[in-house]
Amino acid sequence: MNLSASIFEQGVLGEKLFLTLTIGLVIKAFLIVLIGFLLAKGVKRYLINLSRTTKYVWIVNEDTASTLHNLILIVSIVYAFEALGVLSYEIAGTSLSNLLTAFLVFYFSYLLAKKSKDYWIMRTPQERIPEIQLKAKIFYYLLVTLAFFIALNIAGFTGRLTTLLAAAGITGIVLGFASQTVVSNFISGIFMYFDKPLKIGDPVEVAGYSGIVHDIKILSTRIRTWDGLLVRIPNEKLFNSDIKNLQKYPARRVDVVIGIAYKEDAQRVIDVIKGVLDEMPYVLV
Repeated sequence: MNLSASIFEQGVLGEKLFLTLTIGLVIKAFLIVLIGFLLAKGVKRYLINLSRTTKYVWIVNEDTASTLHNLILIVSIVYAFEALGVLSYEIAGTSLSNLLTAFLVFYFSYLLAKKSKDYWIMRTPQERIPEIQLKAKIFYYLLVTLAFFIALNIAGFTGRLTTLLAAAGITGIVLGFASQTVVSNFISGIFMYFDKPLKIGDPVEVAGYSGIVHDIKILSTRIRTWDGLLVRIPNEKLFNSDIKNLQKYPARRVDVVIGIAYKEDAQRVIDVIKGVLDEMPYVLV
């Protein structure tokens, strides 16, 4: 028996109120909720104040503060019920309170990651959205993965992680063959982000299609062709294709083939063309 349990079970605190419920356990549960409440309020107030001065407002904001506030408060209530003996039951070798806490940590971390990702993209200028979308998704997946392993540790499954990884390895081999296209598209999307051969709004010629880049996602890129069709090109195919960006540089040469009948005056045609080009301010030569 630990020290805290012995303190709450001595003297008057050890008197039973109902079945195994004692005065000391009720006080202990109340203190857990009170400390959780004060901690939740303090964290929320601190994050809200910080959001007014930090430049990382996409992750430190009122939504983040409320999410962490609710997580701390609910976890304290869970452990208060455990102190009362309500959640002392064991499932799969771990206590019910640990399982609930692990689920809550993962769930609220997922909410935090999703809200941060959406808030980051929402506050981004339109011209930087493709770049920020990739960063936001990488942040989202990293945070969710980290929360998953933290939840496993809280639930007490860390010791069984080797067995789970072995089973996951076998499953991963099977799924790897089935999802290799998805993985290659994902990796190509990351390479495309660093390479930056195109951005939304650029007129391009790629993979046999010509048009305006409509959207760039982690797995594919969408192009609106000149005749109004929307074409989805997997990033793997896009990354391995020759990309011709028609707007990358402000000055470029354009070849225009003009047919002249043999009976017409060629010099007259040349003079007319030169006159038209001289009147166009965007023509350099």
